[in-house]
Amino acid sequence: PGLNNMAAPTDLYQFTMAYAYWRAGRHQEPAVFELFFRDNPFGGGFSLFSGLHDCLLFLRSFRFTDEDVEYLRSVLPPDSDPTFFQFLRGLDCSGVTVNSVPEGTVVFARVPLMEVAGPLAVVQLLETSLLCLVNYASLVCSNAARFRLAAGPRRKLLEMGLRRAQGPDGGLTASRYTHIGGFDLTSNVQAGFLFGIPVAGTMAHSYVTSFSSLEEVWPQTLVAANGNRDQVDLISLTKGWLGRVCDLLGAEPGKIREGELAAFLSYAIAYPHNFLPVIDSYSVSCSGLPNFCAVALALCELGYRPRGVRLDSGDLCRQSVNVRRVFKLCSEHFSISAFHSLIIVGTNNISEQSMAEFNKRENEIDTVGVGTHLVTCTSQPSLGCVYKLVEVRGRPRMKFSEDPEKTTVPGRKAVYRLLDTEGHPFLDLLCLAVEPPPKAGLPLNCYPLGWDNASHSVTPAQVICLRQDVFTKGQVGIAQHRMRDIILYMHKAKVQSSLQTLHPRHKRLQEPDSYTVSLLYTRTRCY
Repeated sequence: PGLNNMAAPTDLYQFTMAYAYWRAGRHQEPAVFELFFRDNPFGGGFSLFSGLHDCLLFLRSFRFTDEDVEYLRSVLPPDSDPTFFQFLRGLDCSGVTVNSVPEGTVVFARVPLMEVAGPLAVVQLLETSLLCLVNYASLVCSNAARFRLAAGPRRKLLEMGLRRAQGPDGGLTASRYTHIGGFDLTSNVQAGFLFGIPVAGTMAHSYVTSFSSLEEVWPQTLVAANGNRDQVDLISLTKGWLGRVCDLLGAEPGKIREGELAAFLSYAIAYPHNFLPVIDSYSVSCSGLPNFCAVALALCELGYRPRGVRLDSGDLCRQSVNVRRVFKLCSEHFSISAFHSLIIVGTNNISEQSMAEFNKRENEIDTVGVGTHLVTCTSQPSLGCVYKLVEVRGRPRMKFSEDPEKTTVPGRKAVYRLLDTEGHPFLDLLCLAVEPPPKAGLPLNCYPLGWDNASHSVTPAQVICLRQDVFTKGQVGIAQHRMRDIILYMHKAKVQSSLQTLHPRHKRLQEPDSYTVSLLYTRTRCY
């Protein structure tokens, strides 16, 4: 998963602690860490757990090479015992066990997503890498899900944030996990190649503005789609249609940009089956839209089906309505049915707020392309996952803090999700691992985390054990398909099914109801 330059891309203090554990003879002590986040991202009511697959690949291949060890020898204090580096050379995850929430599951703040158990020095060394693999993947996947909720099920969503991402690795990770979170397409060719994500894209404004006259169009002919090999002069055919379009729309021929028309013609000749230009390089109504209609009508006459247009500036809602009106007018006036199926793509620094605005205003946008605000997670750049020690040598461990929110819940735990009679989750319950699981139909007392009120009684209609063993003694414990596109599909399907069960009040993008995470009341006095 991009972590192949060293066994553990990690922080130096992990190695200084590992050395101190080793010097004290504590490196083999059994220890348990938990990975969780403290607050739901983006002011929302949920997150989506992602990155587990990459974590398992990392754990399976975790070891230090001679080159790794020699570098560590150079950065640790020169008086470090050389035997420690021999110890590092022999390390792997054969003694590590991981219990985790399934990838793509809806999760909530303070719920332990992963439990990592094994020799103290090893599980300590895993901290930074596991956090790195889970933090951004979960954050951007959750962001994508929010965009999908804001867009609704009808519109297609195109991720196009590679150029704005935090480096190429960040861009690839974003393409992958935004697809899992609900996006349909990506502009990232590498993501399409590696993960089978459908790719989309046609032209930028630079292509349009690179043309200045029809003399630059070459070749100037196109054969009909029916297989007739006779070459048709597409420029002459389009000029005829342009005059008719200008008459129909009342457009002024003097305001038509010849360079734009040349760009459209050149692209249509190259891609007659995939003609979808950006039409706002100059003026949508005065030039871009008439030029598109003329070229599209010429393609239709030759038996091709143009795809649509992209709008990238101005009032997208208002412009899309006008564009659709023109498409319908051309379809009816010229009896061209293909104009009924033309799509309108909207791109222009789209945010979650502007996506929600589309639902409030009349518009005809079929596909929305999102870049910066999606991949950089503008409103919250980090999920803030943490990795905390909860048990050593079978004894619970707890962190106290001047900030009460940073106080940890000690002990090895089991996590259960309680569902109501309609199948909606309403509470996640944390119990000590040794306690019996809750049972459907039986009441239980619990104490909500982070609340000041007293315990309360709940009766679940269904109980789900939220975590499963995924890595045991060096071996991946869940099915790992070799095809990356199938893995992606499985995780995407899990996100969709998990979100569908969540009650709408917890999925609201603004001011959602807080989801309850509780401790089993009978043991709260131990905490």
